[in-house]
This record gives sequence, structure tokens and C-alpha cells, in this order.
Amino acid sequence: PYPIDIFVGTYTNANSKGIYFYRLNADGKLDSIGLVAESENPSYLAFSESKDYLFAVNENENGIVESYQILNNNLKLIDKTESRGAHPCYISTIGDKILIANYSSGNITMLKHKKHGGLTDFIDVQQHSGSDKTDRQSSPHAHFVAANPQNSEQIFAADLGTNEIWEYKLKENLALKNKFKLAPGAGPRHITFHPKGKWLYVLNELNNTITQFEINRNELVEKATVSTLSNEYHGENTGADIHISPDGKFLYASNRGENSIAIFKINNTTGNMQNIKNESVKGKTPRNFTITKDGKFLLVANQESDNIISFERNYTTGLLTFKDSISAATPVCLLLRE
Repeated sequence: PYPIDIFVGTYTNANSKGIYFYRLNADGKLDSIGLVAESENPSYLAFSESKDYLFAVNENENGIVESYQILNNNLKLIDKTESRGAHPCYISTIGDKILIANYSSGNITMLKHKKHGGLTDFIDVQQHSGSDKTDRQSSPHAHFVAANPQNSEQIFAADLGTNEIWEYKLKENLALKNKFKLAPGAGPRHITFHPKGKWLYVLNELNNTITQFEINRNELVEKATVSTLSNEYHGENTGADIHISPDGKFLYASNRGENSIAIFKINNTTGNMQNIKNESVKGKTPRNFTITKDGKFLLVANQESDNIISFERNYTTGLLTFKDSISAATPVCLLLRE
């Protein structure tokens, strides 16, 4: 039911002071409620399974994980600990486990949260190694880690630096099972999973493409790769985020440079993608975006133009219609509580 609560993670090197709270109304309009937690560079956020607790990573040289209790649209700091890596940029949860991707140190870390939001010591740290051909790939740079929604023991990490998807088996610890190379210089950044459970899609930051993999029992099979850019755009660009509509019919990816959301139709049988339009985000540097559970709205965090945009999504065509823009200081993560 609307309104939907939105927690906004930010970079705090300019006008932001931490985590902010907004609301999305049934007509697509956005309301700003205000600052709910002072925190340094809380660049990525995740909920506990119950959605009573919120976890944030502080993307600094000495990475920190913070745990907050959600109290009447406010946040109360419960606990914090080191992320065991530099510049943590992604956090996700699976059951009582918390997974973190540390960008600069190129490692994946795992800890647990207790029933009342406290954080345990680290259970596991997995250090990546390797490199690829571009300047930004001289060492590992973990950018994403999350469980396959259809199989909680299957963890995938995207490493922009080693140019690979790392697959782990999760029991009490993480055990490396497999690695899958992308095209030279691709720079895998984020992954999204198709609701059918058959395919996953990798957003490649450096060469502005999306690669589709079929998920087989023992391996990923590469199926297709498409560009995220429109034919008319020839400037600088880096891919940022990727999500699939809840019905599995459309895939969306954000472009920083073209400043657009690329919209793709997904073939129901093959999972292949067909670009139907690139929609302007009415701002600059769409680092993160999200889709409501009912599939009705798509919200974009424009990092460099300091605004959040709401679009209404057409269920049949997948196309986006602008609804609202609201100011937000350096927004880089949108977490919906629904």
C-alpha cells in the first residue's frame, strides 16, 4: 500500500549528512521527510528479512558496516563494525547473513546480524585476485555480491577489476565454486536475476553492455550481449545499475553519461533482450534506480544533479512516463520499504 517509504543512501562529501527519508505516493509524487541518520558516505543500504533493521556500508578507506533499528520512519544506530576491506560499495542480506563487496580491496566479506540488530564478528573474508586490460582493472574491484533469489546457497559476486563473475557456495562459510570471464575490458558491476530463475544479467560498466547468462546447475552459460547506449549517443559513458520488472518482461539499465534508462523487452522463451527505448533520467549520473514491487513505478537517484525522479511504468510496453522530481543531496541508493 502507498505511500511507500524510501530510505536514501548518499555520498556526504558535499551537502549531504547521511541517510534520508522520502515517500512515494500512489500518484507517483515524492515527499521529502528529512535526515534520519547522520552517517559518512552511506552509499549502499539493505534491510533485514523482517525489514525492522537497516544495514548501511560507509564507503571509506576503512570501510564500516552500520546496523540501524527502524523506528517510526526514523533510524536508531544499534551497532557498527569494520567491513574488513576498503570502500565497501554493496551490501545484501540472505537470512541472518550480511554480504559486503569491498571495491578498493577487491574482497567479499560475510557476517551475521543478531535478532535485535547487533552485528557478529566476521564469518568469512574472500579475497579476489586477478586483473584485466583497462586502467581500472589492474587489481580486483568487487562491486556486487548477492544470493540467487531462487537458490540461497548460490552467491554471485561481480568483480570489475578481475573482469569476472565469481560464484560461491554458501553453507556456514563461502566456498568458491566457479569463475566466469566477461569480454576483455567489460568491467562487470551489477547483476540482476530473472524471476523465472533461468537467467541472470550482468551490467558491464566499462564497455556499456549487458551480458545474459543461463543458470545451469554447475555453470553459467553466456547467451547474448547487447549495448546499453542508443545509436545516436557517442560520448563518454559508464553503466551503473540494472533491474528487471517483477513480471520478468522488461529489463532496465542506467547510463551515466548518456544519462538515460535503457529499456529492453525480454524474450519469454530465450531470455534475449531487445532495446526498445532509452529514456532521459532528467538529471545527471543515475547511479542507482529501483522498481516498486507492484511494477508501477521506477525511481532514479541522480547523483550529480542532486535529484530523485519518479516514472510510471507501462505494464504492457515497459515504457516510462515522468511523474515527479524532488531534490536530494548526492543520492546514490534507493531502498524501498514495502
